[in-house]
Formats: sequence, C-alpha cells, structure tokens
Amino acid sequence: MNRTEKTESVAALQDRFRRAAVTLVAIPRGMSVAQVTQLRRTMRAVGGEYKVAKNTLTRLAVKETAYAKIDDLLEGPTGLVFGYTDAVTVAKALVKFVEESNEKLAIKGGALEGQPMVADQVKALATMPSIEALRARVVSMAKAPGARVVAAMKSPASRIAGAIEALIKKKQDEVGAAAPAAE
Repeated sequence: MNRTEKTESVAALQDRFRRAAVTLVAIPRGMSVAQVTQLRRTMRAVGGEYKVAKNTLTRLAVKETAYAKIDDLLEGPTGLVFGYTDAVTVAKALVKFVEESNEKLAIKGGALEGQPMVADQVKALATMPSIEALRARVVSMAKAPGARVVAAMKSPASRIAGAIEALIKKKQDEVGAAAPAAE
C-alpha cells in the first residue's frame, strides 16, 4: 500500500467515524469469507457497516474524532462495526451474529457517541429496546393522559344521560300505573 492509498484509507475511515453514532470493535477469529459476507449484509440491513482495517491506519483516523478513546482496543486482529442510525439495533445484530457464529467473532468493546464501552456494556446496549420501540412507548405514554381526560369527560355525560333515561322511565311507569286506576 503506497502513501496515497494510505492517505485515502485514513480519510475514508475518518469519514466513517464522523458519521457513526456507535463504533464497536470486534475480534475476528478465523471467519470464513461467507461469514464475513453475511456479517456485512447483516450490518447493512440495520444501518451499519463492518470494516477490517489496519490498526495503524485506524489509529491515525480515529485521532481527530469523538472516538479517539477506542485507541486502546486497537490491538491484534480488529474488525470495526460502524452504526450510522440506531446504535441499539446495530449492537443487537452484532451480538446475535456473535452468538450464531460459534464465537468466530468476539466483541472487544466500542464507543457510543464518543463514550467508551467494554464488551459487557455493548451486550447490555443490545438488550435495550430499539429507537422505534422507545418512540412508540413515548407516543403511547403521551396519548394516555389525553385518552383518560376524554374518558373522564364522557363518563359524567353518560352518567347524566343514564340518570335522565332512568328518570324518564320512572315517570312513564308512574304515568302508566296511574292511568289504568283512573278508568
């Protein structure tokens, strides 16, 4: 790899780090080409990307980004997982892949919006609900008080209507019972 290629590679990695909401570091352990291809497809499907890069180039690229704290994780064989949209979904997909690959890939750690994480924190992130699920929960919680207010407003009205109907029926019964006695 000549100097120009290295410069281009570092620039491309810097761009990935700048765009990423989460960056996870994994250790590939004898993964087949088919497994790497499947991992890349899986990551693309959830708004992420799997990239293998030389640690020296990654160190240069990460220096001027919010992910500079992952420098300590860049030892030995390293695979980078970038999550561009939902960090939780990317972490879930990676953890699931690790479980299904019979440990051909191990999670080393990572960083979420620049804050470093160890492997256990990445696994904990994967157990959280996705951003869509959280949004749905917030919307339902926001709707609940309004629905309660509407129900409370309808409740007295229905009670009054029920009371009026009962009073009308009672009066009709009284009138009906008094009418035959007058004949």
